[in-house]
Amino acid sequence: MKLFKNEADKAFYRRIFALVAPIVVQNLLSAAVGSADVVMLNYVGQSAISAVSLAANYTNILFMVYYGLGTGATMLCAQYYGKGEYEPIRVVQGLAMRFSLIISLVFAALALFAPEGMMRVFTDDVELIRLGAVYMRYMSVTYLCWSILEIYLSVLRSIGQVRISMVLNVMAFALNIILNAVFIFGWFGAPKMGVAGVALATLLSRLIELICCFAVSLTQKEIRLDFGYMLRRNKLLQHDFIRMSLPAMGNDVIWGLAFSMYSVIMGHLGSDVVAANSLVTVVRNFGTTFAFGIASGGTILLGNIIGSGDMEGAKICASKLIRLTVASGALGGLLVLAVSPFVLEFASLTETAHGYLRGMLLINSYYVMGAAVNTMLIAGVFRAGGDSRFGFICDTIDMWLYAVPLGFIAAFVLKLPVMAVYFLLCTDEFVKWPWVIGHYRSMKWLKNITRDDLFAGAEAKR
Repeated sequence: MKLFKNEADKAFYRRIFALVAPIVVQNLLSAAVGSADVVMLNYVGQSAISAVSLAANYTNILFMVYYGLGTGATMLCAQYYGKGEYEPIRVVQGLAMRFSLIISLVFAALALFAPEGMMRVFTDDVELIRLGAVYMRYMSVTYLCWSILEIYLSVLRSIGQVRISMVLNVMAFALNIILNAVFIFGWFGAPKMGVAGVALATLLSRLIELICCFAVSLTQKEIRLDFGYMLRRNKLLQHDFIRMSLPAMGNDVIWGLAFSMYSVIMGHLGSDVVAANSLVTVVRNFGTTFAFGIASGGTILLGNIIGSGDMEGAKICASKLIRLTVASGALGGLLVLAVSPFVLEFASLTETAHGYLRGMLLINSYYVMGAAVNTMLIAGVFRAGGDSRFGFICDTIDMWLYAVPLGFIAAFVLKLPVMAVYFLLCTDEFVKWPWVIGHYRSMKWLKNITRDDLFAGAEAKR
């Protein structure tokens, strides 16, 4: 059986893997940092793992904000790059940076001045609140660095410059792991800082990455990390960005907040559940790495094709991306099953938490397929075609009218066993499959969202 049917097939897979490979490397390293945090905190204690896991919910929410703004910007930038125009890309970068910095300043202020209140949202355990507050104060500065990095690197990826972000992320993640060990265990004469050491390592690695990002951007001829872009104005582009990016950001924030509510539910079921879930999250992140990489790379490639005006080519590209996603989702599930014995052997948890961990790993062996397909379609294919509104509506209904209420009722009204509650929460991805797949088949998402003569006449002066 021939792997490729024709030269067009070969060209497609070369292009997609050239985009996906660096993104997968970044995702793997990101998951590796999360693993390193858990592995090292495992030697500090179960409370340290649980506190960082709960505090990291705010990091996850912010990531969803940046991811939403970044992919919203990518929707426009990838299509304008396919069209061969750079000035709209610079304007969009400035718009996205403005939004990300404003939101980050709010989170940074809360994390610095009111971290205990933020922790009480997720737990009433005094020790977890104390440890989480220490972690969040250090993370306040990290939020600001991250808001700049994620937008600029998203824009670079949208124009095919994926290797730059890969190199910078590799450096930052490697540094993060080394500094974790230094500050957690007190290597080289450093103080043993425990939970605070994890946050300080993240802060320093992101700060160094940002400095390097500024240096690398000076070598870029067309798109640089320039705050002057924030001053550029174009009424039509601003309208397009808000119309497309805000639903994308809202979609990701709604989804992220719902996952945080899952943590609220589990946080009030006991620290054993929280500790087990923190380990499962790391394993699941590895299981979805390749599928999420295909979604990110696919958004860029599909956006470029749509921007060039080749709609038939876009349909073929989308179909191939979905087949790749299904294959990667199956491999991800097998990976979760394969590593489960090692995770269970490694985990220094109570007997009760260990039992929860075993069941959670089994559930996630198939959950990754649901997450992979939905991420590819909602955050990949649909957004590449300029459709971010569908995902926002779909996830709002699925998460907030179905999964979150179901979890609260199961846990606190029906008082079902912990694993029954967890299983019900993990049905969210599969419930929306018929709606998502139906929208894909309708082809209503396939649109060229670029404009002509954006900077002609009076509009250029706006």
